[in-house]
Amino acid sequence: MNAKKVYFWSIAGALAGFLFGFDTIVINGAEQELQALWSTYTLNGSNDLFHGLIVVGSALWGTVIGAMLGGIPNDKLGRKKTLLIIGILYTISALGSAMVSDPWLFAIFRFIGGLGVGASTIAAPTFVSEIAPAQMRGRLVALYQLNIVFGILIAFVSNYLIAINVDTEAWRWMIGIEAVPALAYTLIVLTVPRSPRWLMLKKNDEEGARKIFECIYPENEVEAQLTIVRTSSVQKHSTVESLFSSKYRVPLMLAFAIAFFNQFSGINALLYYARRIFSEAGLGDDAVFLSTVGVGIANFIFTIIGVLIIDRVGRKKLMYIGSFGYIITLATTSLAFFNGWSSIIPPALFLFIGAHAIGQGAVIWVFISEIFPNHLRSKGQSFGSSVHWWLAAIIPAMVPALFTSIGAGWVFAVFAIFMVFQLLFVWRFMPETKGKSLEQLEKELIRQ
Repeated sequence: MNAKKVYFWSIAGALAGFLFGFDTIVINGAEQELQALWSTYTLNGSNDLFHGLIVVGSALWGTVIGAMLGGIPNDKLGRKKTLLIIGILYTISALGSAMVSDPWLFAIFRFIGGLGVGASTIAAPTFVSEIAPAQMRGRLVALYQLNIVFGILIAFVSNYLIAINVDTEAWRWMIGIEAVPALAYTLIVLTVPRSPRWLMLKKNDEEGARKIFECIYPENEVEAQLTIVRTSSVQKHSTVESLFSSKYRVPLMLAFAIAFFNQFSGINALLYYARRIFSEAGLGDDAVFLSTVGVGIANFIFTIIGVLIIDRVGRKKLMYIGSFGYIITLATTSLAFFNGWSSIIPPALFLFIGAHAIGQGAVIWVFISEIFPNHLRSKGQSFGSSVHWWLAAIIPAMVPALFTSIGAGWVFAVFAIFMVFQLLFVWRFMPETKGKSLEQLEKELIRQ
């Protein structure tokens, strides 16, 4: 097996996750400055609502649309071309949003970047899962999540360095700097091959798929790989059948549940508003920025741990660890806000990030990319990603208003309750997928 080539291609595809993380979090350092800059703009008489839904939320609404429609180019144009388009969208978004002075134009350019984020959650995990050998698939697809959190960490560090070195309109630099990695990523994606499974199932190009499999597997294993794909369920089902057929009920339920609970952990609410949350806890400005960097570091370290062990311990055990961690840390944070224990909040949230990174963070994109059949993988990935991003748009958009109306303590208490339900889902319904080929999982999860 050519492990070096597989790792290089997987990392190249997963770099879309770096831009996902950077683009999603870079607004964290700029959002309070932007709210002050555009304080006269309101929605239904509320500047908080305008700020949450339009200024901050515009990228998330783009992400929703990107996730809903990203399966179309992923199937029609292929995984590689879709990844290239994503790089172009990120570049346009970074340059455009950094140069404008109107909140609506800013929102449009951030929306364009959001399209890239949403589409990347389909194209990147799908591409990596379809080139990865079964025994390596967990950690290779999880490289996408590792790149997400690395992008988050670099965004936090970048925001901090710009904040202490730029006196005026620091937000333009915070957001515009993303154009540099976006251009680099676009060039790197040119070096990856097309997905062999896509070539066989969508283009009927077995010879093209053979050449790519020959770059991955030993010569005596190539024909076996071709046979596995050739005889998969696509031969037994129409390629135009609906994803929402009753026989796909189990993978649909699993994708919906893992995406639903991912966002009701409050992870995006924390990542988008970490600066505001630490301010609510009573920390000073310097401590706030350093604490947001600490969130990024904790996220990165625990994600590395998750990536390293996901193929050894499995997806389900990581979700157990994450669920218990969520419940303990969210309940502690809630009590800390109710009782004014401000010194407890930063370490509790660092541990919360750790629980997320080793559990949901490491598992979600791997798991969704595994549970749908080959010929419907893009549509299934789009479904799971859409659920994730609809909630990721709605929940963070409500945070400023909820903090004002019911307080941070109750917000974190609600998140903790939802994580109890996640634990029950993992216990009762979540299957283990480690070490199984995509075609084997198809047979186990789909009603024939």
